[in-house]
Parts: sequence; structure tokens; C-alpha cells
Amino acid sequence: MAVGAVHCIQVREVLIASSPLLASPSRRRWLRGVQVLVTLVVVGFVARSIARNWTEFQSVHIALQLSPVWIGSSALLVFGTYLMQIESWRRILAGWGQRLPIRAAARAWSLANLGRYVPGKVWSVAGLVVLAERAGVQRGPAAASAVVIQAVSVGTAVAVVAAATPHSAPPARLALAGLAAVATIAVLVWRPTAAWLSRLVGEGNGLEPLHLPAVLAACALTVLTWITYGVAFWMLTRGLIPGATLPVATAIGAFTLGYILGLLALFAPGGVGVRELVLVGVLTPFLGSGGAIAISVASRVFLTLTEATSALVTFPFAHRSQESA
Repeated sequence: MAVGAVHCIQVREVLIASSPLLASPSRRRWLRGVQVLVTLVVVGFVARSIARNWTEFQSVHIALQLSPVWIGSSALLVFGTYLMQIESWRRILAGWGQRLPIRAAARAWSLANLGRYVPGKVWSVAGLVVLAERAGVQRGPAAASAVVIQAVSVGTAVAVVAAATPHSAPPARLALAGLAAVATIAVLVWRPTAAWLSRLVGEGNGLEPLHLPAVLAACALTVLTWITYGVAFWMLTRGLIPGATLPVATAIGAFTLGYILGLLALFAPGGVGVRELVLVGVLTPFLGSGGAIAISVASRVFLTLTEATSALVTFPFAHRSQESA
């Protein structure tokens, strides 16, 4: 939870600094201008990421055969994965009595997700907190949920990687991975953890411990998202290299490991570079060096496009009354 804690401290500082501006009706026009500027900055970084990765993808000299059916199926599965991630976050919020409609949650999550492409990991987390608060979620649970959802992601990812690639890990490491997943659940429902989160996010009234069903549901959904992410990655590989002999389990383990290490790499916007290095290392025995590089870069372009599409689709969703305040 250390990475989430760092993010949440930064988020709290951003929220405290911006609270007088949000409370002043006379500055709404100024805030709208800032929102437009922020939007343009994020769009610029996303466009730059797509252009850079596309250029790199074109520079890879390997014969690829595009299969629209496999690639389209992969995209549909990724969008389904996004829905499960959003629902996992909603379950965490519900554990603190916060009810966020699916449309509002999808809008907040999709827009905040683009902040990962801006240098500095704080932006996606801060965006999620601010958008959730504007949609009616209390500030304390909104900020704390940003920490919890990252802890859930890391804890479940460790278990998924170990289970998906058991041949590469000794039994003791598998047992430790399972213990890490169980410990994540136990810590999140522990009362001292709730007290620590309250101090971390500056929640004066104190947060209650998360209910066990909410944590279990979030963890189950997150495990499922790692699996569907990996299957979508396997489909993308089949859609670009039809004769690929990449096992599904290896695809799940490789994608999950690369994604989570990219998330933990505070210096890499969107995990750029870190995830590709992991994927190339794991995929080379199955696809060759050229194929591994091509698939790792193609995956980056593919996910950036799906994330941008998700934000465009959810952006027009109606605001709740709290968002207009």
C-alpha cells in the first residue's frame, strides 16, 4: 500500500490547495478555463503517446497478418474489463456507504484514467478523487478508495502471476503469493487500517473499517479483470501473429506482471517502457525477439486507443446535481 499512500498524500495536498477555488462562485469561469486547459494537456499527452508508440510499432520489421475478428474480440473484452474495474471501485465505495451510479462511476474512472499519461502518477489518482467527489462521494471515502483499489490491484496481481505461471515459481513463492492476497483482504477490513486511512486522507470523522463482503467482491472482480486482460492480450497476439504458440496462461501472467510493474514505476507515465520490457522478456521464447517487441508495442497502442475511446464514450454522461456545484 506504500505507492497508494504516496499518491494519496499528494492528492490530499492538491485537494486542500484547490478547496478555496472550488468554494468561490466568482471563480467558476476561471475554473472552466482551467478545466479546458487540463483537458487539452491530457489529450496532448495521450496523442503523443499514441504517435510515439505507433512510430515505434511501424519500425519493427516483422511480417504481421491483421485479423479483424481477433482484434475486435480483444477490444470488446477490454471494454468489458473496464466495466469490471469500475464495478470493483464502486464496491469499495459501497463498503463505506457511498452509492455512486454506474454512469457517474464510468465517467469519473474513464476520464481520470487518462491522467496516467501525464508525467507524475498523482494525476490519475487526484482526478479520480475530484471527479468522484463532484459526483456526490464524500471526500474521505473518495480519497481512501484510491489507496484501497491500488492495494487490491497489487495484492491480487501477485496471486494471479504466481498461479498463471506456476512453472516459473517454486512452491514456497506460490504460497507467499497466496498469503499476500489473503493478507491484503485481512488488512483492508482491519480497524487500525481504517484509522490509518482516516489520518492519511484527513478525514476528521474517521472512516469505518471496510465490510468484508465489499472487499471480497472487489478482490474477486479484480482477479477476473487480470484474467480477461490477459485473454484479451492473447487475442491481440493471435490477431497480429496468427501462428503464435503463446499459451493463454502465459499471456495472462505476462500481461499482469507487466501492467502492475508499470503501475508501481513512479517514474514512468502510464508504465511506458517498464511494461514493454517485461513483456519482451517473457514473450521472446514464444514469439521470438521481433514478435515480442511488436506485440508489446502493439499492446501499448491498442490499450491507449481503448482508454481514449472509453473516455470519449463516457464524457457526455449526465452530471449529477453535485457536479454542478
